[in-house]
Amino acid sequence: MIEHLISLRPMACYKMKLFFISLYFILLQTSCNSKSKEILSVLDTNTKTEVKTKIEKSNIPKDTLNITSDFVLGKFNYQSDSTFVKVDSRYSAKEIYLNYTVYKAFLEMSQKAKKDSIDFKIISGTRNFYEQKAIWNRKWNLYSNLNPIDRAKKILEYSSMPSTSRHHWGTDIDLNSLNNSYFNTGKGLKTYQWLQSHANSFGFYQVYTNKNNGRTGYNEEKWHWSFVPLASKYLEFYNSNIKTEDISEFEGSHLAKDLRIIEDYVNGIPNEVKRYK
Repeated sequence: MIEHLISLRPMACYKMKLFFISLYFILLQTSCNSKSKEILSVLDTNTKTEVKTKIEKSNIPKDTLNITSDFVLGKFNYQSDSTFVKVDSRYSAKEIYLNYTVYKAFLEMSQKAKKDSIDFKIISGTRNFYEQKAIWNRKWNLYSNLNPIDRAKKILEYSSMPSTSRHHWGTDIDLNSLNNSYFNTGKGLKTYQWLQSHANSFGFYQVYTNKNNGRTGYNEEKWHWSFVPLASKYLEFYNSNIKTEDISEFEGSHLAKDLRIIEDYVNGIPNEVKRYK
């Protein structure tokens, strides 16, 4: 009997060793799987964070006050400029771009207006020199029956000479209609009254008001609203760096000095806008 037990002992030890070895590998695998999951989780989190950071960085515009003469003259491509953004089709009548900061302010104003049953549609936003030149030359040909100075004055009732438009800067928008009469009655009147009461608090000002207080330049435009916190910086640069000799390369440009384009038109805005700081 004892001999039988002795003969079984090596077998039992062998099986016991095999059991512990198997248990060791099971525990090791479990531990490795757990570690792997932790590592994958960290990598996944880090990857998501990195992607999120890249997306956020891609949405951050460059310094909006990196002003140059070509910029204020409208001689640049706003579609490839990172400080400009395309307006959502819900708020625009066509493909329109605005300065990033201006668009953000517009959206805030639009959300507030919607709560008061007011809807905005941007009819026109940024126009560079070349787009303004096309408008100017078309009207120059339209009024060909007039002498040059009167032809220019006729156009200047509502349209700027290329290199002199606030629309070059991406700060100005035309809203809902290009007819003053639209804003005199009904829904148009309600919209205009809302803008008069609330637009300034979002940074937007009507820059071409009536001329009762001696304002010069363009006729009244109830549809034209400018984001003055930014536009005032561009206007300051314009007045310090641009001369009438810089206004050129289109029909009738030689008349800019005689028409006092910079003095009476570029600066033909209300005093409250001129004094804005």
